[in-house]
Amino acid sequence: MPFDVPTLRKEFPTLQRDLDGHRLIYLDSAASSQTPVAVLDAMDRYYRWSRSNVHRGVYQLAEEATDLYEGARTKLATFVDADPRGIVFTKNATEACNLIAYSWVRRNLGPGDALLTTVMEHHANLVPFTYAAKDLGFEVRHITLTDDGQLDLDAARDLLADGRVRFVAVSHVSNVLGTINDVATIADMARAANPGAIIHADGTQAVPHLPVSFRDLGIDSYAITGHKMLGPTGIGALIARPELLDSMEPFLSGGDMIRDVTLDGATWNDIPHKFEAGTPMIAEAAGLGAAVDMLTELGMDQIRAHERELTGQLIDALAGINDVTVHGPRDLDVRGGAVSFEVAGVHPHDVGAMLSSTGVCVRVGHHCCKPLMKCLGSNATARASVHVYNDADDLPPLVEGIEAARSFFAR
Repeated sequence: MPFDVPTLRKEFPTLQRDLDGHRLIYLDSAASSQTPVAVLDAMDRYYRWSRSNVHRGVYQLAEEATDLYEGARTKLATFVDADPRGIVFTKNATEACNLIAYSWVRRNLGPGDALLTTVMEHHANLVPFTYAAKDLGFEVRHITLTDDGQLDLDAARDLLADGRVRFVAVSHVSNVLGTINDVATIADMARAANPGAIIHADGTQAVPHLPVSFRDLGIDSYAITGHKMLGPTGIGALIARPELLDSMEPFLSGGDMIRDVTLDGATWNDIPHKFEAGTPMIAEAAGLGAAVDMLTELGMDQIRAHERELTGQLIDALAGINDVTVHGPRDLDVRGGAVSFEVAGVHPHDVGAMLSSTGVCVRVGHHCCKPLMKCLGSNATARASVHVYNDADDLPPLVEGIEAARSFFAR
């Protein structure tokens, strides 16, 4: 094992809870990860000792706050191998996707153009673009799936062939199927058909679990969120090529994002600040910086190795239960640790409720992926997802709870 999970688990206060006499087993990190003490302490220190606004003050507290905020930007840039000038802090990944939708897609696409996305997208990486298409009259095309839950790249090549696709939106890792998509290949295919195509990826399920190099992906923008990567809620980022950001108009306007203001106009600040209007998420940035520190210390290669092994054990455990269907690839090289499943004759909400009664936390529902649910022929699934604080000891209670649900509800 790359690291000592029982010892590491002690760093997460919520995981010390008992639920009605049962050890809390948290298997919902694809929705939101747990928060370690180091992140809580970093945010608390800002509020207790460096509480002030950023960028404008010349006194010590303001300089400390600015250092925390900009330091988090630098840490994140190093973590994902990107230019710090391309790190725009947002309140979450949804806002990051909307930023690129409003500031690039809506200003550049129109009738005769096409946007390519996939049937597995989270609503956050789909709705902002389909909404824009409805307003502006461009076409939206969708990459379909192979039988094992991977993107059909042959179909993608056909959808790109006419050169009309000017923007691509694709998940790096599916939050339902766990599929790790070959984003770099999709980017190469899109640019071969249209050299000016812009490629945007949803990295929310990738950055907490895999080594990620924004530069190596060869894309233009990338959305992430802090609360899935051991950090706080309320902060995310759009990671982009600085040249792309320079070419874009702001999504929001107001204070701090301006260079000069007159009574009838304004000029914009340098990137990334021209996209960060108003007082930013200072405490949350401090917490995100601490989360990046922890992930870096654990090592993303080690995290990936740990989660890969555990995901294999999880899939095997679920597959060993009668009447359970597991969705997504079986090849662990192309899947992450989000594992969706269904129990024949039992509604996923009943599965989740039975598991909750024994302290096991899983997600149930459509997972903000209704088009994908239709492709799977389901209204909802249950989903177990792992992170650094999970190990094989978490799996037997999961199996026992599913067996109990199956026995009680499937009549």
